[in-house]
Amino acid sequence: MSIYNKIISTLNGAFQVTELRLENESSMHNVPADSETHFKLIIVSKDFNGLSKVDRHKNIYSSLNEIMRNIHALSIQAFTIEEYEKNPSILISPDCSNK
Repeated sequence: MSIYNKIISTLNGAFQVTELRLENESSMHNVPADSETHFKLIIVSKDFNGLSKVDRHKNIYSSLNEIMRNIHALSIQAFTIEEYEKNPSILISPDCSNK
């Protein structure tokens, strides 16, 4: 199973996901073609209610513990349902300076 699919499967099992988008951004970095090293995650869940952004990230990293050993970077945008409904704008990732 690809790392991409492992991340999606793990997060769907760990959280009550309303929306989940995962982008493999490896091509934006100086890595071989078809790499799975850099990802951007957008996740919406009621499990984030009452949690700070830091705690949301900690919970996500904890659920992805083993998978994180196989990737270089994960950009996370974690929202509650209410936050996402008010402002669903997603940050654009910049190109890598070493590309």
